[in-house]
Amino acid sequence: MPSVKPRVLFVTDLAYEARGRRYGDEDVFLSSRLREDFDIALCHPLDAAALMDAFDMVVVRNSGPVLNYPVAYEEFRTRALRQGARVYNQLTGKADMTGKQYLLDLSAEGYPVIPTADDRDGALRLPDADAYVVKPKAGADSLGLRFVTRDELDGLEYGDVLVQPRVDFRYELSFYFVDHTFQYALHAPRPDRRWELEQYRPTGEDLAFAQRFVDWNEIDHGIQRVDACRTRDGRLLLVELEDLNPYLSLDLLTPHDRDAFVAAVKASLHRFAAEDRTPRRPA
Repeated sequence: MPSVKPRVLFVTDLAYEARGRRYGDEDVFLSSRLREDFDIALCHPLDAAALMDAFDMVVVRNSGPVLNYPVAYEEFRTRALRQGARVYNQLTGKADMTGKQYLLDLSAEGYPVIPTADDRDGALRLPDADAYVVKPKAGADSLGLRFVTRDELDGLEYGDVLVQPRVDFRYELSFYFVDHTFQYALHAPRPDRRWELEQYRPTGEDLAFAQRFVDWNEIDHGIQRVDACRTRDGRLLLVELEDLNPYLSLDLLTPHDRDAFVAAVKASLHRFAAEDRTPRRPA
């Protein structure tokens, strides 16, 4: 009997190596659970554009930084938008999906974000700090990140980089959402060990902070991770809004929370599969 399950192309790089994270293991687990509800085939990011037409949806997961294959990613993105393909996460995201410009935009709009600049005048107006972080606008996974002193800000080559003061924070934490609904939170108690995470019980104020950024972003179907830091005075500041292929640290969850997350993703994908598709021109 022919299958009536929606067909999902699950895009992942099982061989991608990341410090402190096991991308391949996470995607093997998640795809095996999604297979309960969907017909799934795994493919490398370089093959996604060529294979996507045979599937009802494309789920982009732990595919590594797209800067490793920019031409292939742009071909995939352009083709998907032109055809109105269902891509999960939706390609309407305004955050890391399109680079780091959103940090400048949010900072200018008064959101609680680490102060960010991309030109000399803006950098020299940043708050005083022991050091400043310089990162590529198209960066990911800390690739190309470096630290400079305030005296060095004047001589930087601006244009393709962002500059932020190095924040003296107590710890980092991450909030994980499916669509616009909060699922769980994790935090790194030791600032020098970003990926040694523990489960975290957020306060109502914490959740309101994270929800504000998810609501700002234009993704109705997808998984988002809001990364923040807790400053010495107790405030939360946004570090990153990952809306393309956030690592989920599912191995750190309790079986109950992991099952709940999988159920939320399944429900989201079923809703997405049921929607009408309207082709759009590439952004």
